[in-house]
Formats: sequence, C-alpha cells, structure tokens
Amino acid sequence: MILHTAPQGSPEWLQSRAGCITGSMFSTVRAKSGGLDDRQQKYVDLILSGTAESAARELAGYKVKPRAEGIERALCGEKVGDYSAAALDYAFRLAVERISGTPLDEGFETWAMKRGHELEPAARAEHEVAIGVLVQPVGFVTTDDGKFGASADGLIGTDGGAEYKCLVSPERLRSVILTGDLSEFTDQMQGGMWITGRKWWDFGLYCPALAPIGRQFTHYRMMRDDNYIDALELDLIAFEKLVSENEAALRNFKEAA
Repeated sequence: MILHTAPQGSPEWLQSRAGCITGSMFSTVRAKSGGLDDRQQKYVDLILSGTAESAARELAGYKVKPRAEGIERALCGEKVGDYSAAALDYAFRLAVERISGTPLDEGFETWAMKRGHELEPAARAEHEVAIGVLVQPVGFVTTDDGKFGASADGLIGTDGGAEYKCLVSPERLRSVILTGDLSEFTDQMQGGMWITGRKWWDFGLYCPALAPIGRQFTHYRMMRDDNYIDALELDLIAFEKLVSENEAALRNFKEAA
C-alpha cells in the first residue's frame, strides 16, 4: 500500500483521492439495480457450488423453491442487475478526475463530513482509552497502482485499523449501539483491510450527546474475512474497468458531423 499522511480534509488529502475509487463508495459501487437480494444470491451461490436444491433452499431460508426470474437467469450464467445511477455517475466523475488530475468537487464538504473531521480526534482519544493502545492517525492509503483507496481513520500496531463515525440519525445510532449492526459499513471496513493487509478493524461510534451516561463511545471489532474480500475485490476490479472505459470514451470523443 501507499500511505498518504496529509490530514483528512486538507487540499493534499483531497488531491490524493482524485480519480481513486474510495472505501466510502465501495457499497455504492457494489449495489446493483435490479439484482438479487442477499437471500436470492445465497440460494444461487449454493446451487452453483453443487449443493442439493432442497438443502440450498433451507440454508437460504426458503420454504418452497424460489421462482424469481432473476434467480433463473443467474443459474443459467446470465448477468443479473446493473450499476445504479449513483454508481454510473461516480464512475464518470472518476474518469474526469483522472483526466484533470484534480478532484471534481473541488473539496466540497457536507455538514456531516465537516462534523466528522472535527470530532475525529476526540473519537480517536476515546478509542485509545477503551483499548489501551495508541492509534496512529492516517490520511489516506491506496493500493500500489493508486486505483483504490481508503481514508483509514487510524492504524493500530501491525494488525489493526480503525474507522470512526459520528452519527446523529436516531435510526443509525440505535442500529449500531443496541444491536451492533455494522452491515452498512462492512464494505468500507473489509475494504480497508484489503488495501492495508490488516487482520482486524475497529469500528468506533462517537456520540457526545451520550456523555452524561458515559456512552459517548461505542466500539466493535470486525475480523478480516478473506472470502468476503475476494468477492469485494472482484466487484471493485470490474467497476474500475467501467471507470477506464469512461476515461477512454472521453479522451477519444468526437462530435458528430
């Protein structure tokens, strides 16, 4: 990996991200419009791996054999689902950034992004107290070719990493604090482990509003899942091909006579 030490939100940090498929967008990249849901995909994967239909149905949570058209197409080896509009727009934006060499949004920062950057040092300090070790601040890490990257919020020793969120939505807060549901962030965290080669990644939720009861910081540890990462890598490589195709189309574009 290549480590960029510029602080998150700085002009240098923004420059390092230009044209790079970043961890915060991995889920957007992987979400297919009109594709299979998790249960359908599990059923298809089991069948294609040689599992008996009755066993695959039971393991995927179906009482009867599913009859969805998408499942039948997937079992026949056909492509199911396509990139969402958000993913297609993102691919085009990256292509423009690769041509210009600069971030297309010129560093635009939402209120939530600004708040996260401001509270990150406090979240890191709470994390250090919780686990009893120092967390190394990190700006941005990329694969050696610079095509994929992650704004890791910290590296811990030689095996760990950290991702901090300062959520304000009651729905998202409840999901993380009360149930430990990190599914929304799995792509980003496993992606961080893929890029850095780390074995585990700590998720830290910092919510100052809960300081009166000592619950301002909640953290969970996610272990590296190589099977998940293998699937993630394949999807990201396929998306990078789309970015490159957009870049080539822009460079070779000729207006109709």
